Amino acid sequence: MGFSPWAVPAVGIVVIAVAGVFGAGWAWVAFGALLAAGIGWLGWVVLREPRADSVAGMGSSIRPIALGLVRRRDHILVFEGRDDVKGETYYRPLGGGVEFGERSDEALKREFREELDAEIKVGELRGVLENVFTWRGNPGHEIAFVYEAEFVDPAVYANDEMKILDDPATAIWVPLADFRDGRKILYPNGLTELLSSEQ
Repeated sequence: MGFSPWAVPAVGIVVIAVAGVFGAGWAWVAFGALLAAGIGWLGWVVLREPRADSVAGMGSSIRPIALGLVRRRDHILVFEGRDDVKGETYYRPLGGGVEFGERSDEALKREFREELDAEIKVGELRGVLENVFTWRGNPGHEIAFVYEAEFVDPAVYANDEMKILDDPATAIWVPLADFRDGRKILYPNGLTELLSSEQ
């Protein structure tokens, strides 16, 4: 049985397709294989193809996040976001992604240091919420660990607004009643119901 010269390009194309799962390093290996096969232009086209970003920058993976419910009397600390595709203004507690090998409570402390340069004490785990959503037309899927939290330095509570350092957004205090009454949208999905169970 003879060797087909089309086998190398076919394998290269398959490797490039799989590279979307295994990372860019494999994509460039595949590109080299295609160059050797004399059809490197095909690899360049595939590698240059734009890919849509999601709110979490996660493609088709599920993203674990940790969020902190920081309270000031009957208000919670949130940031305001905007989805122009939906025409929707929404709010979410501060926090962010849990990195590999990192506990969710430690991730929350790290996120508050990165976002506000503030130390927090992480309290009770209030719940774990699964959020399947679209943001600006892109799909997202998150598992959110929602913790009670409080600032170590009481002086931080005096700030009505706090600039988020790693994002062009501002953290503000919003009355819980605004979410419970439906006047404002709170994400992730299920968090308003979780907070309403306190009544």
